[in-house]
This record gives sequence, C-alpha cells and structure tokens, in this order.
Amino acid sequence: MNIDDILFLASIWVLPILLAITLHEAAHGWAAWKLGDDTAKQMGRVTFNPIAHIDPFGTIILPAILISAGGILFGWAKPVPVNFGRLGNPRRDMVLVAAAGPAINIALAIVSAIALHAIPFLGPTAGEWVARNLLNSITINLLLAIFNMLPLPPLDGGRVAVGILPRQLASPLARLERYGLFILLGVIFILPILGRQLGFDLNILRWLVLAPLDFLRGLLLQGVGLI
Repeated sequence: MNIDDILFLASIWVLPILLAITLHEAAHGWAAWKLGDDTAKQMGRVTFNPIAHIDPFGTIILPAILISAGGILFGWAKPVPVNFGRLGNPRRDMVLVAAAGPAINIALAIVSAIALHAIPFLGPTAGEWVARNLLNSITINLLLAIFNMLPLPPLDGGRVAVGILPRQLASPLARLERYGLFILLGVIFILPILGRQLGFDLNILRWLVLAPLDFLRGLLLQGVGLI
C-alpha cells in the first residue's frame, strides 16, 4: 500500500471514527451528569472535542495498524469516569449511563444513512468521498453499538447486564471487570489463531458482532430507501 492509498484510507475513516468515539464517550458523561454525577463534567469529558477522549494508542495507532493490515477494527478511548455512588438511583442509572454510548452510535448511524440521500447533489469527486465517509460512519457506529453491548464488563453491555440481572448473577459478572480486557483480547485475537491451527472456526466475533452488523446495516439502508 503506497502513501496515496494510506492517505485516502485515512481521509475516509478518521472523521467517522473520531465522531463515533467522541460522541459515544461524551454521551456517557452527559448522561451521568444529568443523573447526578458531575465527575466527567468537572474533568472536561462532556465535550465534542475529540482530544479529551482520545487514547493515543487505543484510538489512533492500533486501529490504523489493523485497518492498514486488513484486519478487524479494534480500539478504545479513554474511559469516562463515573462515580456510580453519586447517581440518584445507582443501579438503574448505571444502566442508563452505559446505554447512552451505544444509543448515540445508533443515532449517528441513522443520521449518516439519511444523509446519503444528499450525495446526488454533490459533484462526482466530492460525492464519492462524502459517500464513503457516510458509509464508514454507518459501519463504525453500528459496530461500536453492537460490540459495546456485549454482556461483558467493562463493556457497556456488561454494565447494563449487571444493572438488570438479579444480584446473585450480577455480582459474579461484575467481578469479571478486572479481567474483561484480557478476555476480549483472547476472543478477538487468540481464539481465531488457535482455531486455524486446529481446523475450527473459533472467530466468535464473526457470529456475535459481524453477522449482526451486516444484518443491521442492510436493514438500516433498506429502511431509509437506499436498497
């Protein structure tokens, strides 16, 4: 891949990724603020400034390497600090704060799909570039929403599960949070490699994330009248 290809690839992915991650994290902070905890607000995390949410390695370097290598898109932003004890109803509000991030990603995917109707009014060059950004926005936002709703702490879906499950199930799930990142890395990278060595398909994310992504992306584009 030459430098021109890399620059073009960056130009159609950087903006969708930054918007998706920035609004995802800001939504967590905003929801916590409105529900009684202003920790994120005081730390400047309820903002549309992407710099406040970027983790240099997790947000920029690792995704760039994976995209350039044709691999799965994976990364992370700085987690938004939330003091659940300051929320009005900690158990219920934890669910709302966690769900706010994926919810804003779904909203962004819908807005991006609707915006594709404006492409015919742009010139061919600008139209193609904008269309690719919007299509990538749909993909990255749906991907973030689906992936983050997997029921494993520290993902948003894990926090939602902890908040709605009976306490006898929620407590052991909550204790998994300290190991959550290692479990994810194993599922994303190690299991597929092990599966190839054994002759089995152990790419669990293909079943849990990529298949729902393809389905929801097609459903969304169909819903706005584009297919």
